[in-house]
Amino acid sequence: MASRTGRHGAARSARGGSRPRLPLRLLLPLLLLVALVAMLMLRGYVHSEILADHRVQPPAATTDVPEKILEGGPVIDARGGRTESLSVPDHRLVLTFDDGPDPTWTPRVLDVLKKHDAHAVFFVTGTMASRYPDLVERMVDEGHEVGLHTFNHPDLSFQSKKRIDWELSQNQLAITGAAGVRTSLFRPPYSSFADAMDNKSWPVTEYIGSRGYLVVVNNTDSEDWKKPGVEEIIRRATPKGGKGAIVLMHDSGGDRHQTVQALDRFLPDLKKKGYEFDNLTEALDAPSAMTPVSGAELWKGRAWVFLVQASEHLTDGLVVGLAIIGTLVIGRFGLMLLLSGVHARRVRRRRFRWGPAVTEPVTVLVPAYNEAKCIENTVRSLVASDHPVEVIVIDDGSSDGTARIVEGLGLPGVRVIRQLNAGKPAALNRGLANARYDIVVMMDGDTVFEPATVRELVQPFGDPKVGAVAGNAKVGNKDSLIGAWQHIEYVMGFNLDRRMYDVLGCMPTIPGAVGAFRRSALEPIGGMSDDTLAEDTDVTMALHRAGWRVVYAENARAWTEAPESVSQLWSQRYRWSYGTMQAIWKHRRAVIEKGPSGRFGRVGLPFVSLFMVVAPLLAPLIDVFLLYGLVFGPTDKTIVAWLGVLAIQAVCAAYAFRLDREKLTPLISLPLQQILYRQIMYVVLLQSWITALTGGRLRWQKLRRSGGVSAPPPGADGVPPQRRP
Repeated sequence: MASRTGRHGAARSARGGSRPRLPLRLLLPLLLLVALVAMLMLRGYVHSEILADHRVQPPAATTDVPEKILEGGPVIDARGGRTESLSVPDHRLVLTFDDGPDPTWTPRVLDVLKKHDAHAVFFVTGTMASRYPDLVERMVDEGHEVGLHTFNHPDLSFQSKKRIDWELSQNQLAITGAAGVRTSLFRPPYSSFADAMDNKSWPVTEYIGSRGYLVVVNNTDSEDWKKPGVEEIIRRATPKGGKGAIVLMHDSGGDRHQTVQALDRFLPDLKKKGYEFDNLTEALDAPSAMTPVSGAELWKGRAWVFLVQASEHLTDGLVVGLAIIGTLVIGRFGLMLLLSGVHARRVRRRRFRWGPAVTEPVTVLVPAYNEAKCIENTVRSLVASDHPVEVIVIDDGSSDGTARIVEGLGLPGVRVIRQLNAGKPAALNRGLANARYDIVVMMDGDTVFEPATVRELVQPFGDPKVGAVAGNAKVGNKDSLIGAWQHIEYVMGFNLDRRMYDVLGCMPTIPGAVGAFRRSALEPIGGMSDDTLAEDTDVTMALHRAGWRVVYAENARAWTEAPESVSQLWSQRYRWSYGTMQAIWKHRRAVIEKGPSGRFGRVGLPFVSLFMVVAPLLAPLIDVFLLYGLVFGPTDKTIVAWLGVLAIQAVCAAYAFRLDREKLTPLISLPLQQILYRQIMYVVLLQSWITALTGGRLRWQKLRRSGGVSAPPPGADGVPPQRRP
């Protein structure tokens, strides 16, 4: 219910001339969403799932390549318009390792090099250097040289000059962020010997040279990537006749244990033959290829590495979260199916009785605020009850004549109590104070009962241990799409849940639309509290802690008018979510208490917190990874996984509809509900979390009603007339 202050404040704000500002509770979820998308995109880029190009150019003619390049050495200098090639002097070997760093194999390669006091050149990709910067730093610290191998490892002969510049700059940025240096060495992906240069690759080599880089290919290929065996790797990597060579090896891209083993034998054997293992510039007696970086460029590199590491940790956490939520969702579905079946079999046994039949009159409290469109249907449905009732309508300061409408009906056994607008808990407490009977039924002013609803609702009080009963709330206006989605949610998400919670003995909420209480149970706990926005959840938890049993009466059907627009739905669910969090926090001490309170605290509170607050907050990960997988990942597997989750939900929904004797037709919209409706619920819950964490306050909000809900006759919707106790 909205307070007068809230309504007038909103009106003043609407009339004011100040520019509307996005509330913090809306801005923060939006910023979190943007940050999450940015981190996922960054992760996808660094893992070569975004902007990656895996095409490889077939060999082409060599007519445009200078003869001295084709017949020259493996180091090509095209800087400053030069066209020169260089070779490594005799008895000098330059070991080069491509495609790293790799967290498994690069450290082992570095260990072997350090063991034998040898240097090498590591041509690192930007993706791997960004993900494992500590290994690049170790390479530099231990005296090795690093070179560029592009960022995403594309065949540059397919790329534009703009893309080539991007690959170079991003690769350089990653090296700078990792080790604080720049390098002038470059090795093209998919390169081979100098004599393999052709009309497609030579223009790229010239352009790379014009950007100031020394292009390094090789003239000795160990072919270790084929894993031919240690002996074969050593044979292929050994130059003939004591000549110098640039040897191609790999420290990434797969299982490199043969490379490590071969290296451990290769180094000492060739050292005995007089070979030296130097960096490239050492072997050529040239200035170092690496220069320190400082200032803004250094900080840009460090910022880049920091962001990549953050995206890696975030996505790793998301994957763990997805695994957790997947396990929880499937486990919850399984538990719901099992326990709801147990509940249905128990209460549907032919001889099942809660106890002696409850036949004495009960009081029905109807708190109402501006319910002029609905209140007549509500009150008339109560008067038609087949159980003796006293009806008290508490008008909470309505401005639309709600009280006059009820009084004008002149229905027997119906009283109207007026009060200034004070909120729903105050209205209910006012009704409790005026109730004649110990059993009190509470309902909303927009809800209608079937003739048997009150009778079915109060029968569990035949058990003296029962302090409260939850009824079966149904969506009355389910003809629209959003109404059908809420109908699915009510049948599957609420009523199936209540069966499960009944069996577990930790029912979290007596729905405000249809619930019954012993007044003798409510009075010791102070009646309905206004400490939270979910007074129904609050009082239910308090009753559990006081030792009362709370149960579910499946045949006590009530038809309520669900929100008909997204904005109204948002307001309602925002209040529910935030109020539930308040109630959990209010009753948190039950976890450490003894007796009934402790039992609820150690069973009910964790269960409710996990499945009503935490799990729904993590559930969006399913949709986040679905969207990411559809765009960038393995689309087929992503679709199959999502369809699998949908199938599980469909089975649970169909079972819930069968238990409630509902037609399955609305389930046609279940896939669309999962795509659209759930997103609203996710954001609402996230907004509730932010409101709670920022200490925000949320007022009651009144939903606009159409008054179109009325109780169907017994037997409608395939439901047989309800049995008498």
